[in-house]
Amino acid sequence: MQIVVATHNEGKLVEIRRILEEDLGPAAADIELVSAGSLHLPDPVETGVTFQENALLKARDVASRTGLPAIADDSGLIVDVMGNAPGILSARWAGAHGHDKANNALLLAQIEDIPDAKRTARFRCAAALVVPDTEAGADVTGGVADGGEAALSSAHTTAADGGPAPISARYAIASETVELGEMSGVIIRKPRGEHGFGYDPLFVPDDQPAGRTSTEPDYEGEPLTSAEMTPAEKNAISHRGKALKALIPAVEALLAD
Repeated sequence: MQIVVATHNEGKLVEIRRILEEDLGPAAADIELVSAGSLHLPDPVETGVTFQENALLKARDVASRTGLPAIADDSGLIVDVMGNAPGILSARWAGAHGHDKANNALLLAQIEDIPDAKRTARFRCAAALVVPDTEAGADVTGGVADGGEAALSSAHTTAADGGPAPISARYAIASETVELGEMSGVIIRKPRGEHGFGYDPLFVPDDQPAGRTSTEPDYEGEPLTSAEMTPAEKNAISHRGKALKALIPAVEALLAD
């Protein structure tokens, strides 16, 4: 079964694939995850005012375009002293979407004078699974006449640059599930670590892997940032990991159909 992950970030696709493999076990072999970016699908405008609304918006858009189940997540950093900002604007806090270094630098400047004890924060994630109603067929607005993988294949053949073209069909939605996950911690004053993305180098989670501390010069013995953790360590405690793990029953039910 193909499931489309509503992202153009291949790093996020890898992370979601790893989380599903850990929780689904052998059943994960029955799922082929593909990204919306690899299918040349456009990014929908995120008009929601909550993580849940934006996750569902993205998953609905992909499912309705492809006729395939879609997983989407929306996540961000909530800094308590900033009145829960940057929140849903986390990825574009400095202006340009996904400019991690600029976002981190701006956040550090904004809370520069805040004492360490008051730099508490949380990552929050909403993960959504949306399943299209392929039995009802597609309301065709362009060159796709049937549902499922046949439609997916035939719709991606005519882009001007020789690559696949965006799917133009629209499918009704059969079901949707959304789950929330959080990871609490504190914001440090300088980035540490080479893994992860976004604000990971600035965030020290409250939950830490046993027996592991920072090995970076001047910080030996300090708790790890998210960016210093291995992918498995981060997934075990992360907001995205918790939200996706909560989706597993819905994914299992989909596989059983």
